[in-house]
Amino acid sequence: MLKLWGRVNSINVMKVLWVLDELGIPYERQDAGMEHGVVDGPDYRAMNPNGRIPTLVDDGFVLWESNSCLRYLAMKHADKGGLALYPADPAARASIDRWMDWQLSTLSPAERNLFWGLVRTPPEKRDMASVMAAARAAGECWRILDGWLTKGGPYVGGAAFSLADIVLGAYARRW
Repeated sequence: MLKLWGRVNSINVMKVLWVLDELGIPYERQDAGMEHGVVDGPDYRAMNPNGRIPTLVDDGFVLWESNSCLRYLAMKHADKGGLALYPADPAARASIDRWMDWQLSTLSPAERNLFWGLVRTPPEKRDMASVMAAARAAGECWRILDGWLTKGGPYVGGAAFSLADIVLGAYARRW
């Protein structure tokens, strides 16, 4: 059975859990990261040298990086709806990939500073000038996406719900 390592309150684990549920793939989840530890142990580091979550183990194949896990699951389970989430057509797939990459390169760095500044930093230690700068940067990212959807909607990658919507939906929930 497929096994997913990571805690449910991790945004990157949430993305993988969403795809597993969308495709109806049975899995076992093992808590790892932050308060659960595990990620710095030698067994986990043998699977994922980065010591981060999520890590997916599927019949001996080990994969980390959440967006890579999503693509893998969609391609492997094309018959269960994966092809709808990640179509074979090169242009449709590239449109989805662009937004998944944008999440990694643009949105995530902007939101990370805001999240850590507001959620993970105790109130008495917060640098509110940095928090406000991060909020402006994240807000600009959301304006970009909003503009895109206003012009072409209803879905991020095109005419159908896709991995891009899952990736950005997890971030929208946190925003």
